[in-house]
Formats: sequence, C-alpha cells, structure tokens
Amino acid sequence: MFRAERTWCCCVKFQVGQQEAQAAGRYTESNSEDPWHAIRLGVSDISMTTVLQRNNVHVLGSEGPVLLYAHGFGCNQTMWDGVTPGFADSRRQVLFDYVGSGQSDLSAFDPARYRDLAGYAQDVLDVCDALGLTQDVTFVGHSVSCSIGLLAAIQRPRLFKQQVWVGPTPCFLNLPPDYAGGFERKDLEDLLDLMDQNYMGWGQYLGPVVSGSPVTDPVTHKLTDSFCSTDPTAARVFAQATFFADNRADLPHMPVPSLILQHADDVLVPKHIGQFLHERVPGSTLKMLNVTGHSAHMSHPKLVIEAMQAFLTT
Repeated sequence: MFRAERTWCCCVKFQVGQQEAQAAGRYTESNSEDPWHAIRLGVSDISMTTVLQRNNVHVLGSEGPVLLYAHGFGCNQTMWDGVTPGFADSRRQVLFDYVGSGQSDLSAFDPARYRDLAGYAQDVLDVCDALGLTQDVTFVGHSVSCSIGLLAAIQRPRLFKQQVWVGPTPCFLNLPPDYAGGFERKDLEDLLDLMDQNYMGWGQYLGPVVSGSPVTDPVTHKLTDSFCSTDPTAARVFAQATFFADNRADLPHMPVPSLILQHADDVLVPKHIGQFLHERVPGSTLKMLNVTGHSAHMSHPKLVIEAMQAFLTT
C-alpha cells in the first residue's frame, strides 16, 4: 500500500548494536528491519547522512526497482505527488530536492558548484551514492532535470537502466540558423532582470506560464508558491544555469534508453523539440501528450503514469 508519509531514508545496515545506535539518536524501531531505512555508523557515513539531509531525500516503499524523481527549476519534490501513487505497489521511489530548492539545506548552496548543470547532476549522483544505488535506476526528470539526468547518465552510465523525460529541451535559446529553442537571449535576460527587480512579481508571472492554466488553477497556485518561496539567490543561479544551458552536443552520448514526453502546447518548449531530441538521442521513444502547459506530471499525472508504465514494461 502507498504510505502517505515520506520516510527519511538513510540506507545500509548497522555495524553497531541497536543500543549504541539508539543512544546516538540514529535508530528508530520503524526502520530497524529495512536496510533502506537504517543508518550504518562510521566516519564514512557522515557524508552519506549529510547528503540525505542536505537534499531532503525521502523514499516511498521498500520493494521493487528504483524510480528516482528529479524536479524542475524553481520546483521541489512534491511536484511528483500525483505520479508516485501510480507506482506505490511496484517500485521503490526516491524523491529529493536540489540544493537551493524545496526543503534542502540552503547552507550547503555553493554558487560556484551550481553555476552550471553539472553541479545539479552531481546532486543526483550524490543521492544515489548515499543510498547505495549502483545500477538499474530509472531516472524521471522534469524540464531542465532531463538535461541533468542526461549529464548524470553520461558520467555514470552503469547507474541507470533508463530515463523518463517530461517536457525536455536541450536548450531554451534560439541559435540560428539550425536551432529554434523558443527564446531570444534578450527575452531570458529580461526574465533574469525581473527576478532581480521584483522577485515575487517574477514568481507570480512564471506560475501561469509554466502551468498553462489560469492563476486560479491549483497547479498554477502550487507552482507560483514554489517559485516565490525559493531562496532568491539560489533561484537566480539555477535560472542562469537553466536558461542558458546548451546540451545539444551531449544528446548522441545518452547511454541508456529514454522516454521523451512532449507537451502538445507548451509555450516554454516548442512542439518540434520532441522530434529534435528523438532524432538525436539513441534508443529514445517519443510520445506526444495532449496537454497544455509545461507540467503534465502535475496537471495530467494519469497520462504520465500510463506512458511511464508502458515504457517501463517494454
């Protein structure tokens, strides 16, 4: 059964007795039998525990292959709440926040590390290492996290079995003559200027753009709330890394199969981007979702679940 509450996950087995662990405040009765919820004590695991807390890591379930969900820019792990119930009985599901997003440890945010997407890809690898994951992980990413997942897979190909990309784009910029990502550089620079001048106004503007729905829509409200509550400094760095990334050259190096879920009407990612990716990513499958907006996993989670289930069983 799906457990509504999220469980702090610090996995690996104990190397000391329960009494010592209890005395150290690192053991609870509820997680004693499950190696996914037990902390091994030792110097090397200080780093492990730090990562799990730093990235606000939660795990749903204890059986089955692993699904690792990665949120988009300005978002957090709760954006996947509509999708995770679809895999409650068949998968272990790992959720986390990038440093600087959601309920992550903001004190760990380093602008130098996160100035480009490689820093966020390292977060993905750190989380997997902290959980002792070494292979057969299915990565599920939204928007810029699709490029982040690509970079992580290139760096550690044996870690991943496959990836699911919701609303991916390798580059938001128009780069003539052979690529139209949808935005002129000036458009994105103006958006960054709005962040600097009126952060709350920026968040309120971006929410309906990403959702593709009116301000009153619950998805719009959740996105707007997330944008507005993200630390402005961290958001500015992530925005810069997201808006001006160009991962087109990385596409042919994708080492595992992928499912590309393209929104039919998405002002952030033109429809032709799905085909562009499909033609360049080896082993990719393209599926068009009849969805308006940039967040089908929130607005139409059933469609995403169905597409994922079909892909994961092939």
